[in-house]
Amino acid sequence: MDFPKKPTDEPSPLPRASSGKAATIGWGALLAGANGVRSLALAGGVALHAINVYLATTILPSVVQDIGGLGLYAWNTTIFVVASILGSALSAKLLQLCGPRAAYVIAATTFAAGSILCALAPTMPVMLIGRSVQGLGGGFLFALAYAMIRVVFDEALWPRAMALVSGMWGVATLIGPAVGGVFAELGVWRVAFWSVAPITVLFALLAVFVLPGRDKGPPQHSSVPLTQLSLLTAAVLAISAGSASVDLTRNIAGIVVALVLAGLLITAEGRSRNKLLPSDAIRPASTIAALYITMSLLVLTVTSGEVFVPLFLQVLHSQSPLVAGYLAALMAAGWTLGSIASSGARDRGVQRAIMIGPALGLIGMVGLCVLLPRDSDGNWWALAPICLALVAIGLGVGIAWPHLLTRVLKVAPPDEQELAGASITTIQLFATAIGAALAGMVANAAGLIDPGGIAGTAAAARWLFGIFALAPLLCLASAKRTSTNE
Repeated sequence: MDFPKKPTDEPSPLPRASSGKAATIGWGALLAGANGVRSLALAGGVALHAINVYLATTILPSVVQDIGGLGLYAWNTTIFVVASILGSALSAKLLQLCGPRAAYVIAATTFAAGSILCALAPTMPVMLIGRSVQGLGGGFLFALAYAMIRVVFDEALWPRAMALVSGMWGVATLIGPAVGGVFAELGVWRVAFWSVAPITVLFALLAVFVLPGRDKGPPQHSSVPLTQLSLLTAAVLAISAGSASVDLTRNIAGIVVALVLAGLLITAEGRSRNKLLPSDAIRPASTIAALYITMSLLVLTVTSGEVFVPLFLQVLHSQSPLVAGYLAALMAAGWTLGSIASSGARDRGVQRAIMIGPALGLIGMVGLCVLLPRDSDGNWWALAPICLALVAIGLGVGIAWPHLLTRVLKVAPPDEQELAGASITTIQLFATAIGAALAGMVANAAGLIDPGGIAGTAAAARWLFGIFALAPLLCLASAKRTSTNE
């Protein structure tokens, strides 16, 4: 394939659409020629980040068997997501300082370096350092892809480019478990991380040819809410630190410290001119606060399953890493199907969709609480109800999700629309990190480490999904608030 000529250092290599004819440009214009290579670079970066999420989840049981660190199992997700939050928040500053081309190369290089560190990790603490570096680079790639769509494509192509980049998460549910599962079954889990690094470097080289350099015009300055981000990160890590122990006192101490930090975060957000969230978000009675609470509770519901279901299926139901990875991905598949199925809902249909979401999540969590701890002896008929429960959880989130996001943008003040759009990713990633940390705390305290084995893992599954069933139950109340406040 012949690469297009390297663009000049202009902020936008393509003219903006200004006519009705330009607005009719279709997928062919996005995926052909120079635009096709640009699409490959941006969508590929998001795909690498997304695939890595499912790849790591699939191989983690094998990693623990090899280098130990079962007590830090959930930290792999927590630390990765926290670093992704920081990467996403700092991506705008990186783009301003370096320009699209250099920013993308830095992001890809950081991600590749983290992957190599994970591949070389002799112990779980070193693995966690690698995952944090990976998460930072992944957060950069994730956010930069959306930011650069406006820079490198004609305006008429923006909606299709957004859809292409978003669609990479669906691709990841197919590729991630497959890659991770194959390498885990072959006993070479390190190769899974090694395989990511050279592909990431190729995308970095591709970016050098197809993305513009830094704009030579006057620099634009935007501030990063560092105080709020620091407090947010510290709150998540406090829960994670408590989750690493089976001592109830340390568990409670971690939660208390996190609550204190959360209070400081709310205070700092209220006083700061540089906001992390829209202005009404910290006012409990506001509609946007109810929307954020609903979104967070739905994400908590999914995260508890995504982190531990592969482990439970392998230990309790004798499934291979490949099969366990794909079964765990049923929640992501249900999320995608639910979003597609409910995207055309209007008026009262939107209200019903928002209420149906947590109801399905509650049914699925109760099902996992009852079914997962039971030994199925690898019988597929016995696994079928578990699969249905996983799909129900993802389907519920997917049915409600697009309407929750749309309402966030509708209720946000006009001068905070951009902040509201960015806050969606922040809330989702923060809830994921908190969910992973709390899931680790519950599982470890319930017996995953002591007594461990089949009995301990079964107890961990029962307690984990029993306690996390409270998330969709509480979500029913907050969802009712969002559906009645227009």
